[in-house]
Amino acid sequence: MKVILLQDVKALGKKGEIVNISDGYARNFILPKKLGLEANNKNMNDLRLQNKKEEKIAQDNLDAAKKLAGELEGGKVELSIKMGEGGKAFGSVSSKEIAAAVKEQMGLDVDKKKIQLKDTIKMLGVHQVPVRLHPEVTAELKVVVTEEA
Repeated sequence: MKVILLQDVKALGKKGEIVNISDGYARNFILPKKLGLEANNKNMNDLRLQNKKEEKIAQDNLDAAKKLAGELEGGKVELSIKMGEGGKAFGSVSSKEIAAAVKEQMGLDVDKKKIQLKDTIKMLGVHQVPVRLHPEVTAELKVVVTEEA
């Protein structure tokens, strides 16, 4: 019997795959536990429509990420930290502060988890910070760190 999997099933396949299994396994395990549907014409058509919908959503997400990347790369964010004698920084700039500054200064929402800082920024100057907006889209954000007066 051919079955469309609704969830990942160990040693059988992933969600959305069409697999050929024995009738007994399908009737006694897969179908009652709602792990799959029988692969008839109606269910196959529903699967195709669902896949098209998911592809459209994924494409929309990619387009939105590219648009946001263009806006981020075109702008800059200015932050200030306290400095002591000898150019020693009292504080640092973290991804949380950068995300808040982007929202305040540029009016864009960026999740702090998407800001790819290797370590907090503890020096004055201009820093290029990568922001991973999508698995295929990474933008470079310019962060200007100045001394707090």
